[in-house]
Amino acid sequence: MKDKRVVITGAGMITPLGTGTQKSWDGIVAGRSAIRRITHFDTEGFPCKIAGEVPDFNIDDFVETKEQKKMDRFIHFGLAAATLAMEDSGLKITKSNAERVGIIVGAGVGGLSSIENCTKILNDRGPRRVTPFFIPMTIINLISGHISIRFGAKGPNSAVATACASGTHAIGDAFKLIQRGMTDAMICGGSEAVITPLGITGFTAMKALSTRNDEPERASRPFDSDRDGFVMGEGSGILVIEELEHAVNRGARIYAEIIGYGLNSDAYHITSPAPNGEGAARCMKSTLKDAGLQPEDVNYINAHGTSTKYGDELESTAIKTVYGEHAYKLCVSSTKSMIGHLLGASGGVEAAICALSVYNKIVPPTINLDNPDIQCDLDYVPHKARPLDINIAMSNSFGFGGTNACIILKRFDEA
Repeated sequence: MKDKRVVITGAGMITPLGTGTQKSWDGIVAGRSAIRRITHFDTEGFPCKIAGEVPDFNIDDFVETKEQKKMDRFIHFGLAAATLAMEDSGLKITKSNAERVGIIVGAGVGGLSSIENCTKILNDRGPRRVTPFFIPMTIINLISGHISIRFGAKGPNSAVATACASGTHAIGDAFKLIQRGMTDAMICGGSEAVITPLGITGFTAMKALSTRNDEPERASRPFDSDRDGFVMGEGSGILVIEELEHAVNRGARIYAEIIGYGLNSDAYHITSPAPNGEGAARCMKSTLKDAGLQPEDVNYINAHGTSTKYGDELESTAIKTVYGEHAYKLCVSSTKSMIGHLLGASGGVEAAICALSVYNKIVPPTINLDNPDIQCDLDYVPHKARPLDINIAMSNSFGFGGTNACIILKRFDEA
């Protein structure tokens, strides 16, 4: 059986640049930093005091009051972004198609704020005062469960927990389900909300976070020689993807086509990338093979680009390994420079950004790239977005445990 073609028809983004896809996209194109001092909790005594918090999110706009307390904030974000994506796509789930529409949404950590809060209640007030919704609030697959319940989607209902690759794995897995004819449409992506005392403490203890507290807007600086770690972000990126004929028959607007997906493991270290970016390079190569492309076919890479010393260098090395001389003709940018690292949500947000980049023919910038690392010598589109007729875009996501994921998007030709 010939593989089905898969297209993106809806995008929902909630990021530190704002609630709603247009707010996030406008901020990305403008090169606006969304990194500020943390307001979610008192940072007195914390080495890291900065993050990318969503500034305008109102859960009342998306979830009834009585239901809100049954969900952690990461579920709030994911359910809201899915609602925005479904509205954007115009897809309606009915009795006749419900079993052909599924959900795969990932998170890297899950309900950390609820775990912290319920642990405090347990210690201060005893086990009888812990909410019976504690487990459903915190486990990662409940985000897909809530989306399925809200929209009545009765097809595959799954979740992905592969650290910072979660969102990309979710989209790639959903793509393959449709490609193989198992479903007609999928709601997929990632969500995360771990700007909490324990979340910030944990990543700080690993020496992974930037402590440029006096200049938060300049703290996330991928590929720059003065980078000192990543900046935590929160939010969600959800796509609606469909089999091409299904989308065309209902007159859907199509942002881009998904044509390739790759995933693999470094098999090297729990947190550090493999030497020379070997695993990332293999992942990019397998994604190109899955898409039936040559390296020179690609115009733009949305890099993982977290603003960590070894991560940025090794990803740049991996790109040069895979693309050879063409690497220097590519546009490569990290949108984490503006919104920080959304962990399990990053792949969903960055896939949405790639789709909009292809659709609008604009390459997002890498801001704060003032003094490029000598090892990072590609075209990272510094400071300002760049008009470009993008035909093929790749999005990279690499996570702790050596888990890697890449997807490739193509401009959709209606002819």
